[in-house]
Amino acid sequence: MVEPLSRRLFAEALGTAFLLATVIGSGIMGEKLAGGNVALALLGNTLPTGAILVVVILIFGPLSGAHFNPAVSLAFALRGELSWSELTPYIAAQIIGGILGVFAAHAMFELPILQISMHARSGPGQLFAESVASFGLLLTIFGCVARAPQAVAYAVGLYITAAYWFTASTSFANPAVTVARALSDTFAGIAPSGVPGFIAAQLMGTLAAVAAARKLWPGKARKFA
Repeated sequence: MVEPLSRRLFAEALGTAFLLATVIGSGIMGEKLAGGNVALALLGNTLPTGAILVVVILIFGPLSGAHFNPAVSLAFALRGELSWSELTPYIAAQIIGGILGVFAAHAMFELPILQISMHARSGPGQLFAESVASFGLLLTIFGCVARAPQAVAYAVGLYITAAYWFTASTSFANPAVTVARALSDTFAGIAPSGVPGFIAAQLMGTLAAVAAARKLWPGKARKFA
């Protein structure tokens, strides 16, 4: 049974909000407690992010597919598993939810709600890293959907946990996350000037993953839920 679109959009917005509240909130907390140790702060940012992904995918997967990511929604539209008429509402819900999650994190830590990040993230290495991160994330999803759908939540959480550390960009791998993080001048933020390049790189990685998945798992398209 397919859930009504309004319910699916609410699930996408709420799940993305929890994801961003965790990304930003754990970054703030990690930096506060790390005593200037950036590696420790990053670890404090990484583990909660991977953990919340498992939780929100398990909660909202049966409702909306638990995309929480415009790149994932685009990939499933390209595979014929999400209607094109629903793609724009899904993306809008994800971006709105992500921004609200950032605002919630700021409120919890008594910071100004409205911020613009000054954290510069740019350069060919970071852009390539975003392509690799997005490619790997989508392959993780496609592979699990094709062979082990019950493992999607755990595999995605573990992949992002790993990719925080093996990519130069700390693996945003999500256009909605990228836009929302530009509105937080905290540990996990990204300056707005870096957003277009990151999103372009993420979409390139997504398209490459869609093509690779067709070769690896032909005829295995299924709903991500």
